[in-house]
Amino acid sequence: MKYTKSPLTFEQQADLLLSRGMAGERAVMVSRLAVVNYYRLSGYWYTFRKLPEQAFQSGTTFEKVWTRYAFDRRLRLVVMDAVERVEIAFRTQLAYHHAHKYGSPFAYADNPSALPGLSADQRNRFLAKLADEMHNSKETFAEHFRNKYGQDHAYMPIWVASEIMTFGEMLTLYRGSAQPIRQAVAASLGVHVKVVESWLLTLNTVRNVCAHHGRLWNRALGTKPMIPRHDPQWHTPVGVTNDRMFGVLTILKFCLDRIAPQSGWPGRLTQLLDEFPSVPRSGMGLPGDWQACPIWR
Repeated sequence: MKYTKSPLTFEQQADLLLSRGMAGERAVMVSRLAVVNYYRLSGYWYTFRKLPEQAFQSGTTFEKVWTRYAFDRRLRLVVMDAVERVEIAFRTQLAYHHAHKYGSPFAYADNPSALPGLSADQRNRFLAKLADEMHNSKETFAEHFRNKYGQDHAYMPIWVASEIMTFGEMLTLYRGSAQPIRQAVAASLGVHVKVVESWLLTLNTVRNVCAHHGRLWNRALGTKPMIPRHDPQWHTPVGVTNDRMFGVLTILKFCLDRIAPQSGWPGRLTQLLDEFPSVPRSGMGLPGDWQACPIWR
């Protein structure tokens, strides 16, 4: 099937929404459509549509849609603040335990047995990507290392390399590391190594959504994190599910309690929710009694 739709002016976009039953002040709609793509906003008015028709349900207003968009934008900023703290802590723990287990800052690159969880091909691909990151990095510390030590070392010490790895490369390093290293990293949070791996996978996905300004508020998670099975605080009196943002937010709260208890992050999240009472929390998977969860208390 060929795509036959023609481009619309911002005024035509507003008129189309009005013709389909969305109430709003036309001038405001035009000004906002000029700075936020019609297609991007469509993800926030989808639940207001009369499916399979194009018309909107009675009472649908552009302001309601915009409120959900504004909430989601703020939510991404709050989530990214937490993900950054967790990510940096993981990088620190991983580099620390690698260096101390092998007694060398270069074991991850020089010693194949230092990454027993990776096949030879996986290890080669990992090191090749990391070499590109090291070569192309514009960070001052990376340029300093290349200028001073580059003639003798193709790779940086693990505690330097960990600072320029992508999140995905950090995840590969964790997966490939020896069991005692993964256990030591997981022990800093008091959860199983497989749980940590699933959390990192999910946080990587969420981080990418935030980085690309994607819709987060009512997203169904494709990469689902593991919920600790035998720890009652995840299940009683509130069951933490893993298919919506409530599970991710609870994981971030759990991690921050151990990584940065002084951050004040839970208060900022609660304040955001209080500022937008009209945004349905069910889209995030928040149960009505979510704050009764021991992790949130």
